[in-house]
Amino acid sequence: MNRLDFDALRQTRAQHPHRISEILASRTRRELIRGDGKLFIVAADHRARGALGVRNDQNAMANRYELLEGLATALSRPGVDGVLGTPDIIDDLALLGLLEDKIVVGSMNRGGLKGASFEMDDRYTAYSVDRIQRDRLDFAKNLLRINLADPGSVATLEATAQVVSEAAAAGLPIMLEPFMSSWVNGTVRNDLTTDAVILSIAIAEGLGDSSAYSWLKLPVVPEMDRVMAATTLPTLLLGGDPVGDQHETFESWHNALQLPGVRGLVVGRSLLYPLDGNIEKAIDLAATLVHGA
Repeated sequence: MNRLDFDALRQTRAQHPHRISEILASRTRRELIRGDGKLFIVAADHRARGALGVRNDQNAMANRYELLEGLATALSRPGVDGVLGTPDIIDDLALLGLLEDKIVVGSMNRGGLKGASFEMDDRYTAYSVDRIQRDRLDFAKNLLRINLADPGSVATLEATAQVVSEAAAAGLPIMLEPFMSSWVNGTVRNDLTTDAVILSIAIAEGLGDSSAYSWLKLPVVPEMDRVMAATTLPTLLLGGDPVGDQHETFESWHNALQLPGVRGLVVGRSLLYPLDGNIEKAIDLAATLVHGA
């Protein structure tokens, strides 16, 4: 299939869906850690949680083809090590031939839909550990929002502990993205204070019957030296919602990337939908922060 041949993609999905599993089975994989030991992963699992907005545009990610074109651009740039997505995204990228020699991260729990009354119920509705193994992906990822005032959070904690144990048994690296969260005027808000992030780490890293394959995916907050002193787990920095000045954002990433234990970046909307529209420039700047010139 030619790169970004959307006609062929649609036809294959309709007439030859088995090709997806065949492509994933024959995909060239790479070592997780190589070279400088850093990772730069582009994230694209937002849509499956009903989160289509970027800055003030609530439907910025609605156009599937624009998203795929952006991901193709990102994955073609030097220094981009891989992609994080739900099965629909990963399957499209496989059909487009974009996953060769890339780290592929499967996103697992997308049940806590943005704006829903059940948003805190982050059920596992996408990849499972055995399905990630089936498709020969390289990494698992979950979202762990912890609301101490919501009894429903314990179900997410229990389910997450189970998948962490399953991932450890399978020898599959798993990326935990924890937040201390609360309801504010009917909206889930993540607490991005330093102490709250440290508390979320303490809870998340103890889940499961082994932490051997556990990683963390953490926001960049004030006093990141204190945050990184709270864990020995390998850690990737998340980009989060693109707000504020992009230069300040890049500077905060640069500073945090220097800390012991920080292994790279996992960023999506900030780079796929930059203010100036120049995806190549945004991706290349971030790649330089992670891997150097």
